[in-house]
Amino acid sequence: MSALTRELWFVSRDRAAQVWLLIAFAAASFAVLFGLQEVSAQKDTIERLKTADVIEREVAVEEYSDWGSAGYYTFHLTYDAPSEFTFAALGQRDTAPWKHRIRMLALEGQIYETDAPNPDFALIGRFDYAFVVAILAPLFLILLLHDLRAGEKANGRFELLESTNDSIWRTRAALRLSAVALVLLLPLWIAASMSGAAGLQVVFASAAVLLHLLFWWAIIAWINARGWTAPVNLTALFGVWLALAIVTPAGIKMAVDTAIAVPDGGDIVLTQREAVNDAWDLPVSATMDPFVERHPEWADHTTIQGTFEWKWYYAFQQVGDQTVEPLSQAYRDGRMRRDDLSATLSWLSPPAKIERVFQSIARTDTHAAADYESRVRAFHADLREYYYPLLFLDEPYTDEALAERPGFSG
Repeated sequence: MSALTRELWFVSRDRAAQVWLLIAFAAASFAVLFGLQEVSAQKDTIERLKTADVIEREVAVEEYSDWGSAGYYTFHLTYDAPSEFTFAALGQRDTAPWKHRIRMLALEGQIYETDAPNPDFALIGRFDYAFVVAILAPLFLILLLHDLRAGEKANGRFELLESTNDSIWRTRAALRLSAVALVLLLPLWIAASMSGAAGLQVVFASAAVLLHLLFWWAIIAWINARGWTAPVNLTALFGVWLALAIVTPAGIKMAVDTAIAVPDGGDIVLTQREAVNDAWDLPVSATMDPFVERHPEWADHTTIQGTFEWKWYYAFQQVGDQTVEPLSQAYRDGRMRRDDLSATLSWLSPPAKIERVFQSIARTDTHAAADYESRVRAFHADLREYYYPLLFLDEPYTDEALAERPGFSG
């Protein structure tokens, strides 16, 4: 009987190992199942909103007959559809907006609104596949490998096994490591094939899982080589896991938040709305002068007849955005600086690093959220460019002009 065959037989008789492998497989399977269900729910939501969006716009077109009312009452759906690999790492999609219903009003009062189902995920993390690999996989490996030598010493077989085959520990550890990798990767591969994920995404994710497991194997092997008893090994390894998987990520977040100040999104919304509300009581010139600085092409069309005109209303909506522009830019820049610093410091915590790797592969990281926000801002700018000539030149409200209204492409 070869050494490998003997060790396979030994693992097949080890009930504890079988239980932990079964639990690891169940955890990975439930994680990808939950991920697939969440992605399906998000896609269904987007499709329902797209249908409702078309119907609402048709109603608004029939109900209103001027450009100001059309711009005010018409909502435009914007969305960031989940990628084929999102099921594995939901990332920022739990806390950052991935859909908006945008109107031709001040954007800063709309873009920070979110209806994330559970903000507590921002603190504890969602139970997705990335969480299983980053947090739970090291525990499964520790429980399977911490007593390879110590257990045989306690049973009085260590010297016999060592004299028979001095590579037995590497063979036994490699076999259990391979078993853990298989039970973790098999659900990922099945889910990836079901969701249509790209082959390179699966390859990169699988390589990340293997590298993460190898890192923890190295730590476990170093602890086992100290010659301590199994309980001492387990205590030491739990301490390392706690430090790297829990304490260090929390410390990184605290350090980053302290080092880089970021304006609060709520303050931006409040400041913008106050600027818009105050404009009602200010002279028209207080609105039109800063508006014309940004849009000099309308300088000859800023005269307001009477107490209200839609072009004045939309002008002070834009001026409200201009008022908080420095705050908004500081908020966006601060978020990216925090993310860049977190990416650098995440090398101190392999569990935090692999979660970032999975979010990057799935396009659910901070950069993806910022990219969606940029597309929303670009779309809103297109809306303004569409409506301003119609409002300032008092163009007739026609079906032909409505047909040219921009739409958001996800």
